[in-house]
Amino acid sequence: MKFYSVFDKEFKEYGRVINDDFSETLKELDTKECPNNVIYVASDEKLEKCKEFESLKNDYYGGMPIQVGYCNGHNNTLNCLEYHLDSEINMANEEFVLLLGLRSQIEDGKFDTSLVKAFKVPAKVAVEVYSTSLHYAPCALNNQGFKVLIVLPKGTNTIDARSKKEPMLWAKNKWLLAHEESGEAKSGAYIGLTGKNIKI
Repeated sequence: MKFYSVFDKEFKEYGRVINDDFSETLKELDTKECPNNVIYVASDEKLEKCKEFESLKNDYYGGMPIQVGYCNGHNNTLNCLEYHLDSEINMANEEFVLLLGLRSQIEDGKFDTSLVKAFKVPAKVAVEVYSTSLHYAPCALNNQGFKVLIVLPKGTNTIDARSKKEPMLWAKNKWLLAHEESGEAKSGAYIGLTGKNIKI
């Protein structure tokens, strides 16, 4: 699979690089565990006490209530894609990979995984992933795993919000398309990914 950088022009329709210093937040992120599986914590009290929290809220979310959490662990497989109705900010102390698609590429409730592009995010570089982008758990390029900061509007991903009218709606502000091979599909998530379950 071809890998792009978030500094390449190809990233511009998926998100943007944020040129800011989040060193205190990244230092706190480094204290979190990195299990063999993947864990997601939507809101972490210590991360939200870091000095950059107010800047994240006011400068990047226009003063909206936000949550700062993390997605840590080991993963090299696509499994699902999701979107929110707001941008998501990601950053880490080590390089990681985002597998991305576009909401506009969903056809009749299905997304072909051959359209996915892989983007390397360098260490200590923050990116905003637009709400028009499909994304999911980060991937690592080595066996050391990843610890990725996740900033979203407050309440996102936190409670079950499944709807008969919107089969992709899985949790609060979270629309999910699962691959049939994924654990999420086995848990009842909408199977919306066609093609290979990409591994890097």
